[in-house]
Amino acid sequence: MKLKEINFDGIIGPSHNYAGLSLGNIASATHRGQTSFPREAALQGLAKMRGNLGRGLPQGFLLPLPRPNQALTASLALDGSEDPALRAAPWSASSMWTANAATVSPAPDTADGRCHLTPANLITMLHRAQEWQDTKAQLDIAFGDTEHFAVHDAVPPAFGDEGAANHMRLCENHGEPGVEVFVYGRPGGKFPARQHEQASRVVARMHGLDPARTVFIEQNPEAIEAGAFHNDVVAVANERVLFIHARAFADPQGAYAAIREAFPALELVEVAEDAVSLEEAIRTYLFNAQLLTLPDGSMALVVPSECRESEAVWAFCEQMMAGNGPIRQVIPVDVRQSMANGGGPACLRLRVVADPVTVDPRFLLDEEKADRIEAVIAQHWPERIEPEQIGTDALAQQVHAARAALLAALDLSELG
Repeated sequence: MKLKEINFDGIIGPSHNYAGLSLGNIASATHRGQTSFPREAALQGLAKMRGNLGRGLPQGFLLPLPRPNQALTASLALDGSEDPALRAAPWSASSMWTANAATVSPAPDTADGRCHLTPANLITMLHRAQEWQDTKAQLDIAFGDTEHFAVHDAVPPAFGDEGAANHMRLCENHGEPGVEVFVYGRPGGKFPARQHEQASRVVARMHGLDPARTVFIEQNPEAIEAGAFHNDVVAVANERVLFIHARAFADPQGAYAAIREAFPALELVEVAEDAVSLEEAIRTYLFNAQLLTLPDGSMALVVPSECRESEAVWAFCEQMMAGNGPIRQVIPVDVRQSMANGGGPACLRLRVVADPVTVDPRFLLDEEKADRIEAVIAQHWPERIEPEQIGTDALAQQVHAARAALLAALDLSELG
């Protein structure tokens, strides 16, 4: 098998809106009630995918989920008298952030030699808790080769699981055995700690991970309170490199020691508070970036364009590129529509290490398929959504028709 890291990005759905449903997500709360631009959002996400294709990297995608979710609408007995936030939940396009789609353990790490995927239950937030069954339906198709993949049900709902956004993997290269790092939060703060320690441990057991190569670390409560609702807002790992803010973990030195014990080859790139404050890191999503190994073996960091506009963040990036560290390029991309809802480049992708020939090819991107997707978005996605449109029959019909057109264009109508 020729194992490669494949980034599966979520195509931003036609119901993309700013209802401000995500408690603890500063960007989501800040932009609540504003006009959204679903077409622009989806094209921005597609452009990011095309960028990675152009860098010679494998690229996949996952599709928007059915919205509005009629089952949730019925179960909430929505009749127009409810709070607008409740009415907006069945319309959420938050599945675009595929870092929350699942936790993935590649074949070299697991007891049975298959790549294991567990959909995140996302139970902390109503608008996200509706996702996992439809997400699993896609994973079952995309990774339906049971010789090479195992797709599980979500963790039981007593334990909140947010997927790969709280999971990192360190390895010499993607195709070799790695060390998997699970980051969890402690409850009791101002904002919910969405990843439960027991959820992480359940996933590790389901995936058949070696306890000696599995590390569990507590996220810094200060980071959660500052708006780092997922670990990937303050840390990202790739192969030997951990790129992290100094205030990401509750006990940084203890965490680094535990990781080094399991993975002595660790290359730590820690950003000090006096270089980039925690608040500025969260505002710009410096760490919610794609840390990629390019075909020549060098590493590039794909960051939101907001990083280029921050004096402190960009000064750090320039200093890093001028040094001798492992990250040699920093590439800004425009994902402003996603950023306004609290999701940067890392939120928009799920990393799967696999041989591309074992993946259903309908979920793998090439330029011709990207052209097809772009044409559907340009023709069918709403140009804008005003807050008062959420819940209307007219918008529901447009959103449904747009998704159906995309499924037809990609020969995936069985997901309708």
